[in-house]
Amino acid sequence: MPRFAQRLEPQWIMKGQIVVDFGSVPRIEDYGFVSDLHTGALISRGGSVDWLCVPRFDSEAIFAALLGTETHGRWLLAPAPQTGFPEPVVLYRGYRKSTFILETHWRTHSGEVLVTEFMPIDASRRSLVRRVEGISGHVLMHHQLELRFGYGKIIPWVQRTRDEDGEAILAMAGPEAVMLRAEPLPEALPNHTYFGEFTVHAGQVVDLDMFWFPAHQPAPGALDVSQALESTDRYWTDWSQHSICQGKYGEAVERSLLLLRALTHEETGGIVAAPTTSLPEQFGGERNWDYRFCWLRDAALTLDAMMTHGFRQEALRWRNWLLRAVAGDPNDLQIMYGIAGERELPERELSHLPGYEGSAPVRIGNGAVKQYQGDVVGEVMVVLERLRSQGGHEDLFSWPLQLNMLQFVENNLTRRDHGIWEMRGEHKDFTHSRVMMWAALDCGVRAVKEQGLEGPAVRWEKLRKDLRTEIMEHGFNREINSFTQTYGSTEVDASLLVLPQVGFLDYGDEKMLGTVDRVERELLDGSGLLLRYRTESCHDGLKPGEHPFLACSFWLVEQYARTSRIPEAEKLMDQLVSYSSDLGLLSEEYDPINHRMAGNYPQAFSHLALIRAADALHSSNAAQ
Repeated sequence: MPRFAQRLEPQWIMKGQIVVDFGSVPRIEDYGFVSDLHTGALISRGGSVDWLCVPRFDSEAIFAALLGTETHGRWLLAPAPQTGFPEPVVLYRGYRKSTFILETHWRTHSGEVLVTEFMPIDASRRSLVRRVEGISGHVLMHHQLELRFGYGKIIPWVQRTRDEDGEAILAMAGPEAVMLRAEPLPEALPNHTYFGEFTVHAGQVVDLDMFWFPAHQPAPGALDVSQALESTDRYWTDWSQHSICQGKYGEAVERSLLLLRALTHEETGGIVAAPTTSLPEQFGGERNWDYRFCWLRDAALTLDAMMTHGFRQEALRWRNWLLRAVAGDPNDLQIMYGIAGERELPERELSHLPGYEGSAPVRIGNGAVKQYQGDVVGEVMVVLERLRSQGGHEDLFSWPLQLNMLQFVENNLTRRDHGIWEMRGEHKDFTHSRVMMWAALDCGVRAVKEQGLEGPAVRWEKLRKDLRTEIMEHGFNREINSFTQTYGSTEVDASLLVLPQVGFLDYGDEKMLGTVDRVERELLDGSGLLLRYRTESCHDGLKPGEHPFLACSFWLVEQYARTSRIPEAEKLMDQLVSYSSDLGLLSEEYDPINHRMAGNYPQAFSHLALIRAADALHSSNAAQ
């Protein structure tokens, strides 16, 4: 078997060039991400597509090497190493400006090529396109395809076929079919692998198009790759032109906004938290979750960030998704839904996958769907109020939906919950959750009194007042001068930094400053990053141990910026942005000891928190 049959990476830097180590498992940050607004693929720096679910983000993977080995499915395209010559090096990898079109510039001993990879923005087609262009000399390219349906468990029936558009490789199993159109096509090997090599000369272009379609339907015709590339480039650049990205971190904000759009399903409007499942929060551990679903909290915060930067239409589309998803009895409200509003997301383990770097179990579905988290309605009400303030009119369904959600808050006013971090331990009175319930009622009162909508404002006002009194009595510990994670506790939680963001108190309030001081002393690790909470002290139903949660540190940046601690805010912001991949992407957590990302990737929550932090710094600097 050729040397490229192994999985790839990571890289090391040598004189400004990136040399690919062909014997190692890629780090999370070594992956690029491309999207067609229906699903997305992860492509390693060494040219291996190791994760792709089709036709949706939450569909079964046809390439799952990310959570196993190449035998669980991957598609490799890269220059072939040759004995006696230096290894191929990546001179440059990056996105075309303001797009999700990935370009990788390779150099070998004999020449240079540019590999361009993208997913066409086309509602009728799920394609992953790879174009190889010869720049100088000639380059021998290696091409290896291992298709495995059902998250790497099902070996499909594969054959070469021919139609009016030429030869192709067709793979089929049950309802799924995948076709590869390329010239030349790789040849079959005995171990259900297709392998080939071809030479690209200067000025030559070779296109490869892999696409999914329902097995009971005819295969789509050949794609005009040049036209698809042009239209995809135009889509992304046109979309990004509507954004408002100012200040020192404008480039990071623009990439974050683009990512949030890339994680939004074009047809339904649902926003997934990440395109992956089971990338570990603790390497070798059990904190591995499926994030390919739509959390109401995450989606609401995403839309809040987008509205700040000129994308009000996106918020209206998400509101329509929300109306469909939560329609029905308010008591049936869930914290998350499927991309089209599906309610059943049963969690199960895939025992045939060993997990990323042996981090098991690999899970699909998410058991947290059945949890009660008291903060969720507050986040949704805050963003819908923001939408009204920007001219979004309530229709016959949208305000009644909010009345239903406020009724849900009333019905659960004394109920303990799992908290924002989805604790799998006992239910408690989480201070952050109680504050977000207060925020929901606060939005309801203003909607009636200031915006003329109908509702029981007098009753809500009383509930709001009583809840605030309760929070100040039980959620603030005077002995330690800090709000606490739960009532009656001395433990703190990074989510307490959200309290001033929803107007419960000012950023500079003495009680908030005391809380910030306590959070810094208890939750900052040696690298200056913030933990969510102390897993060894807070029983969350799992073994202790996790890395700093990036969104929490961005919240701390925002707190610093709003209280004139600008040097500290900028120092921490620079540190956090430096953890981004070379493509500007962030995962959920960061391991500062081993200098690597952890958790699902790329992660919407991290990027929306980056946007808020950058906005806070920009406005604070502008005010000085």
